[in-house]
Amino acid sequence: MGYSVPIIPNNPMRIASWNVNSLRVRLPQVLDWLAQNQPDLLAVQEIKLSDPEFPSAELNAAGYQCLFSGQKTYNGVAILAKIAGSDVVTDLPGLEDPQRRVLAATFGELRLVNFYVPNGSEVGSDKYAYKLDWLDKAAAFVAAEAARYPRLAVVGDFNIAPDDRDVHDPAAWREKILCSTPERQAFQRLLDIGLADSFRLFDQEEASFSWWDYRAAGFRRNAGLRIDLILASPDLAQRCIASTIDKTPRKWERPSDHAPAVADFHD
Repeated sequence: MGYSVPIIPNNPMRIASWNVNSLRVRLPQVLDWLAQNQPDLLAVQEIKLSDPEFPSAELNAAGYQCLFSGQKTYNGVAILAKIAGSDVVTDLPGLEDPQRRVLAATFGELRLVNFYVPNGSEVGSDKYAYKLDWLDKAAAFVAAEAARYPRLAVVGDFNIAPDDRDVHDPAAWREKILCSTPERQAFQRLLDIGLADSFRLFDQEEASFSWWDYRAAGFRRNAGLRIDLILASPDLAQRCIASTIDKTPRKWERPSDHAPAVADFHD
C-alpha cells in the first residue's frame, strides 16, 4: 500500500489517533498502517470489543504493547505503544459512567490522554446534555493532568469541529450537533488550559477533514468534518514538527469512516 504519511528524519516521536469503528473489523488495516507508518503511540477509539476479546497477541507480534478499556458493541478505547505505559486512568473523576471513553497513561516523559467524546445525537437532547456534562468533567481532568505533566498530549475523536474551517458546509451545520456553540465553547476550554491544536500549528490545505459519512458518497465529495485531533501542551507544542491527516486508509476496502490524525515531535 506504500507509505501514506511522510517519515520525518532524525527519529522523532510520532503520535497518532484513529477512530477505527470496530477493531474486530479493522484489525488488518490497523496492522498494515502500523507497519507502514511506525507510530510510537497510536490512540484508538471505538474498538467495540470487551477486554477479553482484545487482539493483544496480534498487536504484540507487530511490536506494540496494548492498554485498553473495552466495551462490547459500543465505545471502547485503546493505546498501542512501542514502550510500556504506566499510571493508567480509565475514568473521568466525578463521573460514574459505564461507557468506556477515557484512557490515559504515561510513556517516558509523555502523558497521553485518549478521549472518545460522546456524539451527543442532537442539540437539546438528553444525550447532548450528557455530552456537555462529560466535557465539563473532561476539562477539569485535563487541567489537573496539565498541572502534573509538562509533556501532555490529549488526543482522540472529539466529536466537535473546532471552527468553520473544519466543516465542509458551515451554513448547513450551523448550530447542529458537533458544531453547536456550547460544544465549541467546551472545546475552547481545553485550549484555554494551554493546549494547542497541533494541526493548526502549520499551514494546511483548505477543506482538510478526518471524518466523512458513509452515506451520499461523503468521502468522494469530501463532505467531511475535522473532529479527530491531537492537542499538545506548551512544552510539547514547541516540539511539534508536523501534523497531518492521513486519508489513505479511508480509501481502503471496508474502511472506518475516520482517518488517522498524526503528529511528529522532536526530542
